[in-house]
Amino acid sequence: MSELRDIVYRANVELAATGLVMGTFGNLSACDRAAGVLVIKPSGVPYAELTPDHMVAVSLETGETIDSTLRPSSDTPTHLELVRSFGCGAVVHTHSEYATLLAQTRTPVRCMGTTHADYFRGDVPVTRPLRRDEVEHDYERHTGQVIIETFRERGIAPDEMPAVLVANHGPFTWGADVFEAIEHARVLEYVARLEWRGRQIAPDAPRLDSYLIDKHYLRKHGPKAYYGQK
Repeated sequence: MSELRDIVYRANVELAATGLVMGTFGNLSACDRAAGVLVIKPSGVPYAELTPDHMVAVSLETGETIDSTLRPSSDTPTHLELVRSFGCGAVVHTHSEYATLLAQTRTPVRCMGTTHADYFRGDVPVTRPLRRDEVEHDYERHTGQVIIETFRERGIAPDEMPAVLVANHGPFTWGADVFEAIEHARVLEYVARLEWRGRQIAPDAPRLDSYLIDKHYLRKHGPKAYYGQK
């Protein structure tokens, strides 16, 4: 578990260095399925003060804290829901400016170009807003569940769309490991910024054709990918 704590610590430091987080906003987690644990940043501890020993392990099954006196991030139940349902190895949550702006206005990140399609196979969706009862009881768990609901109801594959905007809240991304999850968070913020600017320049610009989306996505992902080196 010490190795996973060290990985999560270094990844949280890297996340802070990207400029995607401010203050104590944001968090990153990674799981070890064989050990049945998820390790995440502690709640409310400034990034500059973090050490590997601060990272909090919780049970993947129950969410109970393991061998720590610190509270895990308040978003831990959301991370657990995503890791359990999507099969990912790591989850990132930020309040990055443009992605959060679109989440707050309940505006999806439209797939308008090949830069977006290289990472996300279509529009990055926005969840429905949480109901009062979902906010007042188990808010963070319901946040994870509304993300899962969005993907299931719209038939979106989480491995082809490793990002979401939670209505009025902010972005979540995920990946096979912490480095991929951070990369998705960085790319999401970039394409969200392009989307915001594009809507100012040409709000009625034509959408990208689906065959071009598929071409750019599938040349980098899947069994027939040919981008990069073997």
